[in-house]
Amino acid sequence: MKVSQLMSTSVVTIAPEESAALAARLLSRHNVGSLPVCGGDGRLRGMVTDRDIVLRCVAPEEDPAQTPVRDIMTRNCTTADPEDDAQDAARLMAQAQVRRLPVTNREGKLVGVVTLADLARSGRLEAELSQALAEISDNIRRPAPHGKPVQPRLRAGEDTSRR
Repeated sequence: MKVSQLMSTSVVTIAPEESAALAARLLSRHNVGSLPVCGGDGRLRGMVTDRDIVLRCVAPEEDPAQTPVRDIMTRNCTTADPEDDAQDAARLMAQAQVRRLPVTNREGKLVGVVTLADLARSGRLEAELSQALAEISDNIRRPAPHGKPVQPRLRAGEDTSRR
């Protein structure tokens, strides 16, 4: 099964120049935990989460109304291609420890988002989903120590043997 068969194409996005306050309102209004950050050309620039807003804006006492999303978003996100196999996407989510995976076309334009819930509804990826959820949950219980280098984020199917 391909990612394109499972992903949601109705995705709420935000522009990098918009405020963290607007991002928070959109997250609340649409009951989601993250927003893809896209430029005017539709290309994915990053992702912003409710956690990003709290830890990178509110906790350091920045003004959410004056803080642009580009200052707090996660850049170089792990992405999938619509033609990727859903099992590869599940493994990639486990490796990157994410619950939501932006789906971009060859030009880098956002075309959808696939979530663990989307994969679970497919009913075909039980082992991969169990592993992904276990790895994500384990990371939540035992967060990485400060200063630990961030692992490079890869596209589904990318060869990691040369890194």
